[in-house]
Amino acid sequence: MRIDLHTHSTASDGTDTPAELVRGAAAAGLDVVALTDHDTVGGHAEARAALPAGLTLVTGAELSCRIEGVSLHMLAYLFDPEEPELARERELVRDDRVPRAQGMVAKLRELGVPITWEQVARIAGDGAVGRPHIATALVDLGLIGTVSDAFTSEWLANDGRAYVQKHELDPFDAIRLVKAAGGVTVFAHPLAVKRGSCVPESAIAELAAAGLDGIEVDHMDHDAPTRARLRGLAADLGLLATGSSDYHGSRKTCRLGEYTTDPEIYGEIVRRATGAFPVPGTGG
Repeated sequence: MRIDLHTHSTASDGTDTPAELVRGAAAAGLDVVALTDHDTVGGHAEARAALPAGLTLVTGAELSCRIEGVSLHMLAYLFDPEEPELARERELVRDDRVPRAQGMVAKLRELGVPITWEQVARIAGDGAVGRPHIATALVDLGLIGTVSDAFTSEWLANDGRAYVQKHELDPFDAIRLVKAAGGVTVFAHPLAVKRGSCVPESAIAELAAAGLDGIEVDHMDHDAPTRARLRGLAADLGLLATGSSDYHGSRKTCRLGEYTTDPEIYGEIVRRATGAFPVPGTGG
């Protein structure tokens, strides 16, 4: 089995619609794909309706969190999307995305960048607006070569000149809320140092003690020594070690299925979940 547990669609900051994403996943030879848009479950219905035969959909979301001044992302799988407390927190984060993005546009204009909010809003479309949409605008303006080039201190990284903080969950609350909704939590790309400051390993141990289920080990932003280090940490802390592409369509260079999760790890995630279940494709 080939299992990719971290992808994004136009419901947040990917460039493929949910339908295009699941069709692309099947074409890439995947057996299981998780749709984990930022702080939203808005793409799940379309993905289900278009799910090809032979492909299983894992519903999820990537939750925006912050601990000790450091931003982190928490992948949440197979939770009940109607659970009210978690739904309310996702809405708070989503509602803050527009003023936050407008603030970053204002900072960029102060730096002399001829960017406009209308340009960013057009790129975001109906998706949950975020830094990749602003980064795309910077590419379109010819200021940088790729979206990834925007995530530096020069521009939009967590310590960047145009960075603006948004409403984010406490990760301990995120773990509690996801568990209460029957879901499973995995810390996304925990040592992606090029994105900015990372959470120390001592904090990962505290999250594990609070019920964190796993950490994303095999990821494009982790080099081989980092993956080995994280795999050892997962073993020490009793955490599941996952792998995934973090696919964003044409906004990133990664391919669907570039990194994958071991079938036994996937089976344990499904076993632990009670809020929702994987959706088998029937050729929709």
